[in-house]
Amino acid sequence: MKTVIKSGKTSTYEATLKDEDSWRGVVDFGDAGPLLERLEPGDRVTATVWRRDIVVLSKDGVRQNSSDAPRDELQMNAAIGVLAALVAAQAFAFGAVRLVRPRRYEPFTWDPYGKRLLITSVATCFGVGLPAVWIGIPWWTVPAVGVPAVVCAAGLMHHRLRPRAAGGV
Repeated sequence: MKTVIKSGKTSTYEATLKDEDSWRGVVDFGDAGPLLERLEPGDRVTATVWRRDIVVLSKDGVRQNSSDAPRDELQMNAAIGVLAALVAAQAFAFGAVRLVRPRRYEPFTWDPYGKRLLITSVATCFGVGLPAVWIGIPWWTVPAVGVPAVVCAAGLMHHRLRPRAAGGV
């Protein structure tokens, strides 16, 4: 086995593997640790293969994912899905109000309520989804935090924007 670690503007982290049957292959890594920096020529490692690619190397209980390892970053998929669901719910609610009350559909209009609600939905979904990816918290926290936050914001905006009855009691 041969390992190459080059730092600089373009970093290279790779290991050249050879098995007993004369197979040779180069495995790319995103960084040098924890395993790649410890490997010496001639070391025996265990490779995990998935879909014809080496995705993990391990030696003496130390494992390192290769660049080909599948990523489990479902948080942004959840954020985009929650955003789509919130936009669909907003469109459904605005359309239903227009059908039920064709002459009195205020404040369920694009300006200002619809626009503010859309901006709130986008900001909340990405504001929760991106930190979830960066921190590594589970994907289900995105809908668990995002949906109640947008619903609460919608309620507060609706309460502030709904028209007041003239000569109220």
